[in-house]
Amino acid sequence: MRKAEIEAIEIDLLLEVLARRHGYDFTGYARASLKRRIAALPDALGCASVAEIIPKLLYQPELLPQALSTLAVSVTEMFRDPEVFLALRQHVLPLLASYPRINVWHAGCATGEEAYSLAILFAEEGLLPRVQIYATDISDAALAQAEEGVYADRWLDDYARNYQKAGGTGSFADYTARGYGFFKINDALKSKILFVHHNLVSDAAFCEAHLVMCRNVLIYFNRELQERVLTLLSGSLVRGGYLCLGPREELPLAAARRFKTVDAAAHLYRLGEAPP
Repeated sequence: MRKAEIEAIEIDLLLEVLARRHGYDFTGYARASLKRRIAALPDALGCASVAEIIPKLLYQPELLPQALSTLAVSVTEMFRDPEVFLALRQHVLPLLASYPRINVWHAGCATGEEAYSLAILFAEEGLLPRVQIYATDISDAALAQAEEGVYADRWLDDYARNYQKAGGTGSFADYTARGYGFFKINDALKSKILFVHHNLVSDAAFCEAHLVMCRNVLIYFNRELQERVLTLLSGSLVRGGYLCLGPREELPLAAARRFKTVDAAAHLYRLGEAPP
């Protein structure tokens, strides 16, 4: 049997352990991307091979958070793709202002930078007291960092530029405290975000939302899982609610019939007709 065939068996067994022992089904993830992340698991867990990981995850459940942290993709930044946040500022928040309470679900929030970016938008539009942002992810390690709201300040200049391109009306520094090589998000913003563990593959809709952000998550799923997750996300939206996807993510034809495109470049859509 060739080495590639043996490696494929190891991956299948690892995925079966994750699914049957721990309830995390990765079989719907895009295989090529998943294989790259699985290749990083032995180093992350102190093992010599994928085969060595399998019994460890079977009998040592305390290793699961580290495994999920490695398998999950936690790449993000403040105001990532600033033109998207500008589109939200221009097209979405003025209409959400009509609601007495606004729920936002940020699915796949990683380490939280984009969730805090949303909070800044709502603050600058005078809507922060009315909004509740639910930021969810599969990785407890990423969620712990997000909840702490502390980041390396080597990115501050880039984040400040993103903020300005997103239509920022003040200074990015107004929302942070800086010191010892890090910056911390202001408590007023942190108080409006609830970071919660959630598995898009297996868990139910998280809340009834006026805006769902799920950017750069679906690209790691195969088509079948993409459609299933989009059904979950759209089912959580109120009538006339908004969905924002990543730059390489598109609505499947079946789902697209239920949405109106608000801003094609920003991959921003609205569900059905606005309420009367």
